[in-house]
Amino acid sequence: MSASTPPTGQQFTIRHGDDHATAVELGGGIRSYVADGRELLDGYDEHEPVGSSRGQVLAPWPNRVDGGCYEWEGAQHQLPLTEPARGNASHGLLRFVSWRCTEHRPAAVTLAATVLPQPGYPFALAVTVRYELDAGGLHVTTTARNIGSAALPWASGQHPYLAAPDGGMIDGCSVELRAATMLPSDERGIPLAPEPTRGTPFDLRELRRIGDLQLDTAFTDLARDADGMAAVRLRGPDGRGAELTADRSYGWIQLFTGDTLPAARRRRGLAVEPMTAPANAFRSGTDLVRLEPGASTASTWHLRALAPS
Repeated sequence: MSASTPPTGQQFTIRHGDDHATAVELGGGIRSYVADGRELLDGYDEHEPVGSSRGQVLAPWPNRVDGGCYEWEGAQHQLPLTEPARGNASHGLLRFVSWRCTEHRPAAVTLAATVLPQPGYPFALAVTVRYELDAGGLHVTTTARNIGSAALPWASGQHPYLAAPDGGMIDGCSVELRAATMLPSDERGIPLAPEPTRGTPFDLRELRRIGDLQLDTAFTDLARDADGMAAVRLRGPDGRGAELTADRSYGWIQLFTGDTLPAARRRRGLAVEPMTAPANAFRSGTDLVRLEPGASTASTWHLRALAPS
């Protein structure tokens, strides 16, 4: 009797030394990353379906589009409402399609998908995501190329959940994200006016204990190192943890403590979502990329284990 296909399709494992990561056919997402002898992602088992957007690639927009409707080049477009309870189009068009493998080496894999013209997004787009392991950790690069004849709107993100290092709740962990501005949202996840983080419970510019803090919040005006990288650090009580860094194309990072997830997964990981544009960018235009025919754009984020400081 042949083995059944996993819910997320073909599994692509890459290795560097004792570290290993697994990407999946469904949505091109990342399911697992073991480094320093522990799982850094609050992901899911090979025989489980993906839920709560875990590790998924968010393209050609991250987060939400209010009502799924937007205007582009003077024309009105209506996207399918994939978050019907809130009346939004959520997290793009590629989460539940089959991605094809174009390269698979011991330490790297590249997955590819094509967006063809469809209701709400009448554009043609080629997207790849490359996962690579080396001594510096996991490196993830998303590339988009306009393969159509008209300029198109583009934004992207990814949705990994960082696991609590001790395997428990994130309440006992501490988080650091040096961001001067946050973007609160309403009950439907649509952004309100930006606010400074200084003097608020959302000022994470120094490592602070999460405790009962609830986050489903985008941050911007990110402090960056000499290489242009912005960092989020999650540490457990013993100092072990993980660091996600994102390049300059990612002007926004969303943090989500998972308070609305099913009880068994609630606050078991911190979603750290690098985004090139905030929620509702298709309507607001904020940091939305205009991708001309034949043009391409790429964004990279990294993830590595942190030893006790």
